[in-house]
Amino acid sequence: MKLGANQRILGVAAAVLLLDQVTKLLVIGLLKQWDQRVIVDGFFKFVHWGNTGAAWSLFHGNNGVLALVSVVALAILAWARHKFDLRTGLGQFAYGLVTGGILGNLIDRIRVGHVIDFLYFYIRPRGGDGSEVGFPAFNVADSAICVGVFLLILLSWKAGQDPAGEAPPVARV
Repeated sequence: MKLGANQRILGVAAAVLLLDQVTKLLVIGLLKQWDQRVIVDGFFKFVHWGNTGAAWSLFHGNNGVLALVSVVALAILAWARHKFDLRTGLGQFAYGLVTGGILGNLIDRIRVGHVIDFLYFYIRPRGGDGSEVGFPAFNVADSAICVGVFLLILLSWKAGQDPAGEAPPVARV
């Protein structure tokens, strides 16, 4: 059975959403909020941190506003979907990643009042005082959004490289 573009997009979005929510439920079951477990000392911790802001905790404390922004972003994505190259499997995959990721974090904002982050990579500087320099904690939804947006940008750039100077027409799905 051959899947259509909409089915592929929904399948990817549903898979991301399911994986995101299952991993967050595991975190809730294994760690109390603000707890952490070192997995690889000096490199990786499994944490249970709440984020009421956006990426890198920007706009911290604005969970409600950011939930509204997520809803608006989903609406704009749906409305402007003809602008994306959804003719290809990669375009459909990327669009599904972004959609599923936004939905995963939106569910957190509504259900628990913040986004649950649990993957934390860090290093300890040599000769330091024991402090850490880390990448902001993130989750499956964040990863899906980042990879999906990167792929959509890459596909847009590739479409702009058409030898005739025009991007190929994008099919409406």
